[in-house]
Amino acid sequence: MSPKLLDPRPYFADLTDPRRETRNKLHSLHDSLMIVLCAVLSGIEDWVGMETFGKEKEAWLRTFLTLANGIPSHDTLSDVIGRLNPDTFAEAFQAWATAALTGLSGEQVCVDGKTLRGSRDGATPGVHLISAFASRARWVLAQQTVGEKTNEITAIPDLLGLLDLHGATVSLDAMGCQKAIARTLVAGGADYVLALKDNHPTLHAEVTQWLDYETARGALLIEETIDKAHGRLEIRRVVLSERIAWLEDRAGWAGLKAVGRVESTRLIGDHSSTETREFLCSFTELPRFAAAVRQHWSIENQQHWILDVQFGEDACRTRRDHSPQNLAMLRRMALNLLQHNGPPKDSLRQRKLRAALNDNYRMELLLGEHNRKTI
Repeated sequence: MSPKLLDPRPYFADLTDPRRETRNKLHSLHDSLMIVLCAVLSGIEDWVGMETFGKEKEAWLRTFLTLANGIPSHDTLSDVIGRLNPDTFAEAFQAWATAALTGLSGEQVCVDGKTLRGSRDGATPGVHLISAFASRARWVLAQQTVGEKTNEITAIPDLLGLLDLHGATVSLDAMGCQKAIARTLVAGGADYVLALKDNHPTLHAEVTQWLDYETARGALLIEETIDKAHGRLEIRRVVLSERIAWLEDRAGWAGLKAVGRVESTRLIGDHSSTETREFLCSFTELPRFAAAVRQHWSIENQQHWILDVQFGEDACRTRRDHSPQNLAMLRRMALNLLQHNGPPKDSLRQRKLRAALNDNYRMELLLGEHNRKTI
């Protein structure tokens, strides 16, 4: 049985309130955070709706919040969430998200980026986030904002630094295929699968030529899988070569033990397309490599896609201060809670609907306590 997330309130109780102490400061940071989280759990996507939720559910909210001056306005909620330091919020999120897990050993941690498209304002690009996602547990572990003057290469080590990755397998796309990142992972006791593309043109060309040669002479085992769904047939052929003594720069890639390839052929009606992807790998087991490459897409299917479709993330036009990244963090909190603290037979859409209608169910989601007699 999947573990349940813990009550998030203690993990966010000590966050520093960024507002000055004045007589106009009527609502606590903690109360505002919990109102927004409960509203997002209930399928509400905008600040006005969050205020309305708070007013409609004020009696219930008072069972565990102070609400000394009632329910904050939508402008106050937006202002408070927007001013909160996203780095300290990310640290608190990570502490909460990993507290219920016994560790990440044996888990695959997928790292990938996502741009909040609705946060784009004219020539100003949208906020870009890096997330770490435990594919087996289906659990968002951590989030890091990519600064305007940086990129994923510099943000990924900060994200990885939040996690104890000993015994885990970390998969990253081409932007994360960096020697420094490989060293960080190996030093932390983790394995890796790094997508190799033309940001390393010479190495990519050499690995491609080698795998072409090894495959042509029949020197490599081929693992083939066939999937059929929604009128689409996909055939994957996976190879992995641990014979890499020819690679002059292999010592520069900490822990490197093999190079691999996945060839995917998609058939939709009369149309077919083939894509090949090469990888650097710190282990030599072919089935494990094939599974890791395939599981990496869980961060797209089970996090990014759900956040857009079920939580309207890309459509959200929030842009003020740190509101985009902090509201994104609260969506990931809600996603974790809905996925793991609700009845497993319900769809995510049903869970959000029940959270909107049923106070006891919403509390069950929030606290991780499963008691069907109260629902």
